[in-house]
Amino acid sequence: MLIKIASFAAFGLLATMPHDPLPDLKIGATLPGADIQMKDVSGKMLSLKQAAGSNGLLVIFSCNTCPFVVGSEGSEGWEGRYPELAAFSARMGVGVAFVNSNEMKRNEGDGFADMQQRYKEKNLGGYYLLDEGHKVADAFGARTTPHVFLFNKEMKLAYKGAIDDNVGSAAAVKERWLFNAMGNMVGGQPIEPATTRNVGCSIKRAPHHH
Repeated sequence: MLIKIASFAAFGLLATMPHDPLPDLKIGATLPGADIQMKDVSGKMLSLKQAAGSNGLLVIFSCNTCPFVVGSEGSEGWEGRYPELAAFSARMGVGVAFVNSNEMKRNEGDGFADMQQRYKEKNLGGYYLLDEGHKVADAFGARTTPHVFLFNKEMKLAYKGAIDDNVGSAAAVKERWLFNAMGNMVGGQPIEPATTRNVGCSIKRAPHHH
């Protein structure tokens, strides 16, 4: 695969792709983009490393505009579960960073002022960070809103994917994947499953400039 990519690069074919293929972060991988500074809704600049708690870090790529987050007719969306998640994480000693990487929607509901308002309105908890130029999302290979990445205290990836198995209704959830993963991670138990399918809207990246 590497050889093929190298030969593509040699012919300049990669330059015509919308953006270079996103990495696929494997379980056990080290926190990517750890030192990139992002603006929190509080106005202060912060890196993911600084957002971590003593037992790890939960990163959720999110936004204000996707029905999988905010809900739609007939679906609650996952955002209503964010406050409980942030509170549980705090009890577990795990830092929480919601990251907004929707570069193409900054003027359509995903701008900084929109983020501040949403954070307050929805009582989110944790940090809500603006990922300028989707640098952090690209480093993670984050693809959807939401897309969940949970890191342990060594900043190694312990779980990735979805929050639970029912975006439409919190009451109908059968598998609380993320809650279970975090409880097991902090308790030193194996995480099963460690990967679930992320479900959501695509992150709205800017067209690639070379």
